[in-house]
Amino acid sequence: MKKKYLIGIIVGIVFVILAIYSFDSSKIEYSDFSSARKEHKTVQIIGSWVKELPSNYDNQKNEFKFHLKDEKNETAEVLYNGGKPNNFDIAPMVVVKGKFEGDIFIASEVLTKCPSKYEGKMQK
Repeated sequence: MKKKYLIGIIVGIVFVILAIYSFDSSKIEYSDFSSARKEHKTVQIIGSWVKELPSNYDNQKNEFKFHLKDEKNETAEVLYNGGKPNNFDIAPMVVVKGKFEGDIFIASEVLTKCPSKYEGKMQK
């Protein structure tokens, strides 16, 4: 076999291995607060904002703190280093990506699900 073909095959194999590794490491699983506390890895959690508990946006630190209730009805404090999402107050569901540090869930992203503007209108 010629050297050019051998080098090409080796480079191709290296790229395939890198692609598989990068896809696997970027995969973030859905979880709940209880499991996330135990696993100590980055996860996604779906829940709803607990409006009755305090929330705060600190302009100077650019931090948003709020409480989220997951699908198993467990509540945890969430700290997001960023601004409060625009439609956060009206979002029925929130997805946070991050991991626990102590008792606080440190979110790297906060995604909101907007209520559909296409829902059926009330009839008179």
